[in-house]
Amino acid sequence: MSNLKISLITVVYNAENTIKRCIESVIEQNHPNIEYIIIDGGSTDGTLQIIDNYKSQINFFLSEKDKGIYDAMNKGIKFATGDIVGTLNSDDVFAYKEVLSCVAEAFDKQNTDIIYGDLDYVNPKGSIVRKWYAGKYIDNLFNWGWMPPHPTFYCKRGLFESLGPFDLQYGTAADYELMSRFIHFNKVKVYYLHKTMVKMNVGGVSNMTYRNRYDAWQNDYKAMRKNGVLFPLIAIIMKPLRKIIQYI
Repeated sequence: MSNLKISLITVVYNAENTIKRCIESVIEQNHPNIEYIIIDGGSTDGTLQIIDNYKSQINFFLSEKDKGIYDAMNKGIKFATGDIVGTLNSDDVFAYKEVLSCVAEAFDKQNTDIIYGDLDYVNPKGSIVRKWYAGKYIDNLFNWGWMPPHPTFYCKRGLFESLGPFDLQYGTAADYELMSRFIHFNKVKVYYLHKTMVKMNVGGVSNMTYRNRYDAWQNDYKAMRKNGVLFPLIAIIMKPLRKIIQYI
């Protein structure tokens, strides 16, 4: 079994209904070397009390106001000391207890800088709504609206130091911008772990309203232009169309 140190970051704000199962999903992982980091945005519900129940199993905890999800993730990255960095959202859980062991083993064996996999979208009852099979990355696939599922995205910590963290000016598309910057623009080594890694709650900030969706498209377009996506308008159209197959 690989002993690579994985820094796992959970960003949370007012998630008293889901944070317990998220934390327990991390605690149940069988990988022997996990650094668990929780960054709270100043929760005002029962979130902090729940987190306090697990303080002996959390390596670093910070609670303060932030500028949003990706600002909080950047804080977590700053304090991370692991060889590998990944995230688990506060309303998501790992699909099985060996996920992080599989991630570490793949980094050891595949000579890669980034690993990503598949995820299931689930409803509040835990039933699968759709599956996101990311597929193997082929060079220039970002030109056709492709992106890996960010909740399954793990990379060497040094990439944040050499290529930069999340750029907050891209709003809810900051994850897309970072992944396209790392994979498409800088051509780092990528490996597809063909496993369902995360069970993700349906919904999301960028999809809440038509206005949010419009803002997300604008941010996607800016990110594509910045990182050399060949035909941004085509990629913008293809990006949501790729989701249709997830319902089949």
